[in-house]
Amino acid sequence: MINHPRHISWLEVEIPGAPDSAFQLAPRSVRDVTSILRYSSEKGLAVQVWGGGTHSGYGTPVKPDFVMSMEHLGEVERWEPDDLTIVVGAGARVDRVEAMLAERNQSLVMPERSNGATLGGVIAAGVSSLRRGRLYATRERVLEVTMVTGDGRLIRSGGRVVKNVTGYDIHRLVVGAFGALGVIVSVCLKLMPTPTGAATVEIDELAGAGVIARPLSVLETDGSVRVYLQGTEAEVAAQVSRLGGRSEPGLDWPADPEGTWQWSLRVPPVLVGEALARLRPGWRYLALHGVGEIRASSESHDGAEDLRSWAESLGGNLVMCKGDSGLFDPWGKPPVGLDLQRRIVAEFDPSRVLNPGRLPGGV
Repeated sequence: MINHPRHISWLEVEIPGAPDSAFQLAPRSVRDVTSILRYSSEKGLAVQVWGGGTHSGYGTPVKPDFVMSMEHLGEVERWEPDDLTIVVGAGARVDRVEAMLAERNQSLVMPERSNGATLGGVIAAGVSSLRRGRLYATRERVLEVTMVTGDGRLIRSGGRVVKNVTGYDIHRLVVGAFGALGVIVSVCLKLMPTPTGAATVEIDELAGAGVIARPLSVLETDGSVRVYLQGTEAEVAAQVSRLGGRSEPGLDWPADPEGTWQWSLRVPPVLVGEALARLRPGWRYLALHGVGEIRASSESHDGAEDLRSWAESLGGNLVMCKGDSGLFDPWGKPPVGLDLQRRIVAEFDPSRVLNPGRLPGGV
């Protein structure tokens, strides 16, 4: 039993899906977060940060002493529709914020089927929208981050305007860091306006998508190719006519493939077709053409080692998003800058208490 401080005992909660053996907390303020992390750093206690639990399968995590839910830190602090910016707590659910923004025809441009994911979780995992080929990745949407470091320091990086060039880009560095640099407590994001016209067009062959200069997205799922269009109603109607496929109004986004094992295969965009041909029979997939990512699932890891070796030979990788890290290495070959990465993490989390083991190389 952890001898935790009395002043945080009232934060005890039950977090669905979290490790039962860990002490589970839900801080109600930034001050609570700093208290928990200072205590954890002093005592050397591992903390798993919990958003919606949707990205908890990455890496080889150390068994945590604390699981800290961000559910109470999800308030919208400031929304400036005219400036296309929003400041919101990291515990806010992506789908709920998107629903609010849709009332003013705006979007976060984050995962379309978020499955209860929080903003902080999506940013920490570095996951992006299916629209990233045209509207850029999550990293480019982050203008400012307020976070608490592993030893309880409150820091802020970036600025609440689009043109911000001062200081270090820590707010970009935390994207995809899996909480190793600190717990994101709030974030300022750049929004995108949502045009009135939209359509989803299913075509017979990928080559047919070439008649459109810049579609919103081109996705392939198990033999089906869909082109996603957005613009004025007249623009979308003209593009649908050129494509000539089966169309429906709106954007009908597919879900990521579900399975015992889930993967993200990353290759140069021109090699997506070859990558699909290398998947074992029975692997389900969602290919992002023009981006170079294939999200896949399978019921075993058979063939994954060969697929990873091929991808790594091209400068890509096969990342395990869900599976048994005891049977298969989640990340593959460590990055060239692993030592530098360790030194950076040590500056923000000297006792290495935040989400240890999540990053490549077991960092």
